[in-house]
Amino acid sequence: MMKYFSALLLFFLSNFLSAQKKKDIKNFGIKTVITTETKNNRTINDQKFIYNKKGEIIEEINYDKEGIVKSKKTFKYNEKDDVIEEIEYDAKDEIKEKTQIKYSPSYKKTEELVTNKDNKILKKIIYSFNPNGLKKEKKTYDSLNNLIST
Repeated sequence: MMKYFSALLLFFLSNFLSAQKKKDIKNFGIKTVITTETKNNRTINDQKFIYNKKGEIIEEINYDKEGIVKSKKTFKYNEKDDVIEEIEYDAKDEIKEKTQIKYSPSYKKTEELVTNKDNKILKKIIYSFNPNGLKKEKKTYDSLNNLIST
């Protein structure tokens, strides 16, 4: 019984702390957070997050078990702090995928366009809304513009 209570308490605390993270990062002027792992007196980077002045992640770096860069993501935001571009890089710092996100004038996500390093479309996602502004439908298209899911 105590295990379940502890797990539940840990779950709620982690959600509470993560909800405060962006606010805390902004308020304390945190620019970089690096998580490391220490084994056999050797400290190895696990992840690195770089933030802008608003507390938003602008770069995320993931490392392998040896501390070598495995992947990287960069993020750009609009004036409403919505992600408008996400670029994923491989270990060689070459673009793997680029996602461009469009929003309506009321800042609702309307489209995601995912391309590869050669700017070839991999998939496109279109969102539509009902007259009340609630998300009605999400359609996903493949690289040939064929509808693959609704």
